Amino acid sequence: MTQPSAAHQPVDRPQATQKSARIATSLAHAESLCRANRARLTPIRRRVLEALHNANKPLGAYDLADVLAPQGRRMAPITVYRALDFLIEQGLAHRLASLNAYTPSSQTSDSHGSSAFLICEGCGDVKEVTMPELSDALSQLHKNHAFAPHTKALELTGRCIHC
Repeated sequence: MTQPSAAHQPVDRPQATQKSARIATSLAHAESLCRANRARLTPIRRRVLEALHNANKPLGAYDLADVLAPQGRRMAPITVYRALDFLIEQGLAHRLASLNAYTPSSQTSDSHGSSAFLICEGCGDVKEVTMPELSDALSQLHKNHAFAPHTKALELTGRCIHC
C-alpha cells in the first residue's frame, strides 16, 4: 500500500484550528493597534501581515509576492515593501537583517522595547524573545555610548534544541 503524498497528508484539525484562532487574534490586535495609532491597516497591509502569520518561517518580499499571487494578481514587490515598512513602523512585523526576511511580531512584544530573535541554522525556526533584562541592558548600552538606535533587535544564530 502506498503512502499518501505530503500534499494529501491528513491535517491535524485541532492544531490547525488553534493556529487560525491565534492568527485571528493577532489580526484583531493589529486592527486595534492601528486604530489607536490613527493608522490604516489597508486590505493589502492586512494580507501581507496574514501571510507572515501563516508562514512557517520568515519570508522575503519576493516570497510574499509569490504567496499572495494566488489570491489575486501578483503584487509588485514595491507594494509588498511599502506594506512591510508600515507593519514594521507599527510594531507588527520585524525585519531580520541576517536573513533579509520578515517575521510577524509576537503579541507579547512591545514595539518600543527590545527583542532577541533566536534563529536556528538547522531548521530555520525563528523565535522572538523579549525580556525586561535585555531591554534594560540595551538601554544602558545605548546611554553609555550616546547612541540612538533605529531598531532594538538582537539576532542570534545557532541551533535549536530540536536540531
